[in-house]
Amino acid sequence: MLIADNQKKILTLLADGEFHSGAELAEALGMSRSAVWKHLNGLDALGIRYAAVSGKGYRLSHPIELLHGDGILAALGSERRALVSRLEIHDQIDSTNTYLSRLARQNAPSGHVCLAERQIAGKGRRGRQWVSPYGSNILLSILWRFQQGPAAISALSLAVGVAVIRALRRLGVGNAGLKWPNDIFSEGKKLGGILIEVAGENEGPCHAVTGLGLNLFLPEEEAGSIEQPWTDLNRIAGGRPVGRNRLAGELIDQILPVLAGFERTGLAAYLDEWREYDCLRGEWASVFIGTQQFDGTLEGIDVQGFLLMRDAEDRLRAFASGEVSFRRPYP
Repeated sequence: MLIADNQKKILTLLADGEFHSGAELAEALGMSRSAVWKHLNGLDALGIRYAAVSGKGYRLSHPIELLHGDGILAALGSERRALVSRLEIHDQIDSTNTYLSRLARQNAPSGHVCLAERQIAGKGRRGRQWVSPYGSNILLSILWRFQQGPAAISALSLAVGVAVIRALRRLGVGNAGLKWPNDIFSEGKKLGGILIEVAGENEGPCHAVTGLGLNLFLPEEEAGSIEQPWTDLNRIAGGRPVGRNRLAGELIDQILPVLAGFERTGLAAYLDEWREYDCLRGEWASVFIGTQQFDGTLEGIDVQGFLLMRDAEDRLRAFASGEVSFRRPYP
């Protein structure tokens, strides 16, 4: 279901989170009050909650900031803006990663950026669904082409994680870190995740679609299906508003140069910084690879980006992939 033009206009009017009367909305949109009411009823399907109070009118449960291309591009420096070949914003899409993967097969160039107000088939690692109501979070994917094969960019998600933390710190969010291999965490809870999908020749040209989902505002009722502790920027920023367009722009501004330069620099350029942001080091945890479970104390990552774990027998293991789980309850 695509959002109707009149629904988008109503959302734009209600975006400030204040009350607006039915008469005011009807006049602004040139329609009857009953037509306004019908359009409002359709917002539930988008995960948008609103209140209707007699004598006051209608108000969204929380203010939203709809995405706008000019507002996003304004946050990019001129050199980074030159790396953007195209910027698309979708009201609703299956998945920004899936969309760009389709375009990549049609020879779309590097720097194609896709954002969405809502995904209906958003993807996380291992096939998990990414939960996000309309107009509330960051759903971002960027296509980039590389001359070397997939093995040369195997640690790309770690470098992109560094770029995400840089962007958050530029916006004053200092209490976020990285959980190997591709999660953004804050105080033991998941704030976002990175999903990179690579296709191409084993030893030749390939492309990568880098997807980022970042929680800006995630209502409790929408997060019921999430199977792990989670948080959002609304909570960790102490109620200080984080502009959604500026956040999207800062993220793109930091991620693009990582993608453009990774074949030249590799992980080495980001290794020390990643270790600084590592929120797992020193934790007793389990690593799951299929049905196998390995327990021990995590000791960061090596120069290849492999996770290091020291077990109870003082053996040091290195993991190229796997699912990490803390062995103690989150605080």
